[in-house]
Amino acid sequence: MMELFPEFENPADDSPPPPLADRIRPESWDDLLGHEHLFGEKSPIRRLIEKDVGLSFILWGPPGSGKTTIARIVAGITQSEFHEISAVNAGVADIRKIIDRAKRNWSQSKRRTILFIDEIHRFNKAQQDALLPYVENGTIRLIGSTTENPSFEVIPSLRSRCQVFRLGYLIAEHIRHIIERALKDTVHGLGRQPVAFDEAAVDLIISHANGDARRALNVLEAAAMSQLEQNAENPPPVGVSVIEGIIQRTAVLYDKDGSEHYDHASAFQKSLRGSDADAAIYWLAKMIAGGEDPRFIARRLVVTAAEDVGLADPMALVLANAAFDVVERIGLPEARIPLAQAVIYIARAPKDNTAIKAIDAALSDIEKKGQSFPVPDHLKDAHYKDAKKYGYGTDYKYPHDYPGHTVEQDYLPKELKGKKYVPKDDK
Repeated sequence: MMELFPEFENPADDSPPPPLADRIRPESWDDLLGHEHLFGEKSPIRRLIEKDVGLSFILWGPPGSGKTTIARIVAGITQSEFHEISAVNAGVADIRKIIDRAKRNWSQSKRRTILFIDEIHRFNKAQQDALLPYVENGTIRLIGSTTENPSFEVIPSLRSRCQVFRLGYLIAEHIRHIIERALKDTVHGLGRQPVAFDEAAVDLIISHANGDARRALNVLEAAAMSQLEQNAENPPPVGVSVIEGIIQRTAVLYDKDGSEHYDHASAFQKSLRGSDADAAIYWLAKMIAGGEDPRFIARRLVVTAAEDVGLADPMALVLANAAFDVVERIGLPEARIPLAQAVIYIARAPKDNTAIKAIDAALSDIEKKGQSFPVPDHLKDAHYKDAKKYGYGTDYKYPHDYPGHTVEQDYLPKELKGKKYVPKDDK
């Protein structure tokens, strides 16, 4: 097979040429796109980094937002020795080797060492504990990257020794600029290749990328290779059909096994509670497209119908349960319709949270205030031989024996007499 990009072969080893996304990484703050609030020209964080105060930090952000690039820029600015490992396949032994080298570096040349751990959330507690003393005493400067919320995935003692910087998705204009730079770059990009892209094709790449620069550049490179394989001398411009053939379907910014799972569930339930049917349908669609378990979605609907609609429209709970049954019986894709039906109904329904407030107040009295009292004798079960001998049920007043099928008597323990958990029904 013809080698399309021989000029990018790795001279250091027998590895294949690095991909476009790695070749054109920014090497300075000036070339970095996005995250101006953190690393802009007047940012205090940027000034601290440039003064080389030894700041350790964790970069929390979505894939392709520039976490690895930022770590490498910091290493270049501070002239630190840079070690990059992945928590997927590295262990404590790898960390110890880097620690030993960092000690030698400082002892011999007073040069700092940066340890960059990609996907640090995949390190277990013991592995994270192994880092603590060396981050604490400055032997290494730790930069971690994660797509998961560090509050859940990184141990508190390590978080307390690191700043956490939240990175957002790159916007469409950033992705477009990155693509244009890759097409013009004659050293590391595609600038020396006789390949062009239709504007509509670039727009589709940007849409597909959903803020992920790596994904955009991977598609760009694959499309260029596809055209060059057809005609290396004079390939036709890359059109929409080529991009569609590569991407197959739009990427969805949703990780059903990570914090995205809980964030989307929260947005979904809050939209239902806020009576915004359009937003609730959108979050439903995104969870379905992202591969979320439809039973999880159905459970959220049942909870919302009871918690937020409640007594204002009890039919909401019936419809939510019906949707759950359909999900169990037939699954997706057909179940998307009854799920949508239940979502719209629950979002539009009037709201009342009396039930959850009442049960939570009673549970709080029992579990937090210790108000766990025995059943009064007149309410105890009297359907056995010796019950009357103990006085159980003897003073109970059967409501149907009284006018209107109701009678005044105490149903709460005497210690809670007069306690109100449920507001008076004025209807």
